[in-house]
Amino acid sequence: MDAIVFNVTTAGLMVLMFKAGMALIGPDTVSRRRLPWATVGLAVIAIGAVVTQLCWSGAMDTFDDDPSKSGWWRVVTAVFMQNGGVFGAAWNIATLVVVAALAEWFWGAPLMAGLFAAGILLPQHIDALFGESDRATTDPRNFAGSSGATYFLAATLAAALLLRAGSRDGARDGAAKERLLALAVPVAGLILWFAQSNGHGLVAAYGFVLGAVVRVLARPVIRPDRDLRRPPRMTMASLTALVGRRPRQAG
Repeated sequence: MDAIVFNVTTAGLMVLMFKAGMALIGPDTVSRRRLPWATVGLAVIAIGAVVTQLCWSGAMDTFDDDPSKSGWWRVVTAVFMQNGGVFGAAWNIATLVVVAALAEWFWGAPLMAGLFAAGILLPQHIDALFGESDRATTDPRNFAGSSGATYFLAATLAAALLLRAGSRDGARDGAAKERLLALAVPVAGLILWFAQSNGHGLVAAYGFVLGAVVRVLARPVIRPDRDLRRPPRMTMASLTALVGRRPRQAG
């Protein structure tokens, strides 16, 4: 029963962050946005890592982040190893692709990649700073799995939504609901951490703070509306149309 509650609340936090990301980007703009090529690259690496696991029984031992093993690469490679079975791997990759795409459309590819890397490298050091390293039994960053970095990245979008809703640009209908949605992410994350020792909630809180800092400092270079002002040649809509097009039958 505890495992079911843990999984449901963890998924619920992701739903909150997904809604925040969609509100930030604008659900009606997705079809007009360019293909998120950096996200495609992450997806290729993640899927390739799962294929490697299926083909090589020693992949997990070589690339996971078991603290009892040595290897400077493990903190990075462990993110692309999946240890939750078929459903867990599918969920992790699907959420990674969706969140990374939303982040790439808002932050741009370089910042998205940098924030994703921060989600890999920073949490363990922040944990140590606050003395939380010992509470690691349910931490998604231990051993393997991309969920920790994904939740960190997703929370940066909630922070950006909060700052937008609180600015002059947010003086419109729905801004109050956006603020509540954005604030719900770190609040829910901290509740999950203190109630369940659920590390997904803790990394979401970390990501929210960093996202707010980056939004303030990098505001001049962030252009989330660039695809709408200068439509790219290949958009999500054109890709969908291309994939959905059926070949003509001969004769």
